[in-house]
Amino acid sequence: MSPRFKTLRMIGVCVTALGAMTLLHSKAVRAEPLGYGAATSHPAFLFGQTAREPERADEVQTPADIPARLHRHVVDYSTREAPGTIVIDTPNTYLYYVVGGGKAIRYGIGVGREGFTWSGVKAVERKAEWPDWIPPAEMLQRQPYLPRFMAGGPGNPLGARAMYIGGTVYRIHGTNAPTTIGKQVSSGCIRMLNEDVIDLYARVNVGTKVVVLPMRPTQAVATQDRGIPRTTVSTAANTARAHGIY
Repeated sequence: MSPRFKTLRMIGVCVTALGAMTLLHSKAVRAEPLGYGAATSHPAFLFGQTAREPERADEVQTPADIPARLHRHVVDYSTREAPGTIVIDTPNTYLYYVVGGGKAIRYGIGVGREGFTWSGVKAVERKAEWPDWIPPAEMLQRQPYLPRFMAGGPGNPLGARAMYIGGTVYRIHGTNAPTTIGKQVSSGCIRMLNEDVIDLYARVNVGTKVVVLPMRPTQAVATQDRGIPRTTVSTAANTARAHGIY
């Protein structure tokens, strides 16, 4: 083998080795961001992604015209209910999430209109993100222009999240009509700002206790010590409960 050929062969080996080293190095560099990408499967990160859906921020932020008292706050709250309990203060249009230590997170809510308020002690039966809405037959008879089915999304009256209250047709849910917060407008469901229902949804589990206080203090509501009672609903609501799905 001639010296010149040996030299060319050595150069070729060196080039090949250098190329292999470069390839390995480039793969090692690319592995780092892929590692970070894998972290997106963490539940907290996934919730963060969900909380930003849809991408328009104004659809999950408190509107500017909502009174300050209805904004989400941590407040002093004296109660015998255990941390993790939801208390719905119907007459004052507040929802309290008890955190313990004499504190609670207070949210502004919309409640049932006259004749459609109710009280009782129940529990969260199911949770859904951007729930679909199917108006019941009774509602369609009264409002035949309503859609027969509405997919979940910003235009859906159930809003960003829904927590279904066991033993009832009612939900704690978001809304596409934020100006109704603080008012008596629904047919029994509890409305929240989308931003707030997303926050509450992340804290609540299936089975969470829900205490709904009556509109009038003279109305009694059973205590947890007596178990979960049958819900007390007004006569008007009993005759048209299905009309109040939202």
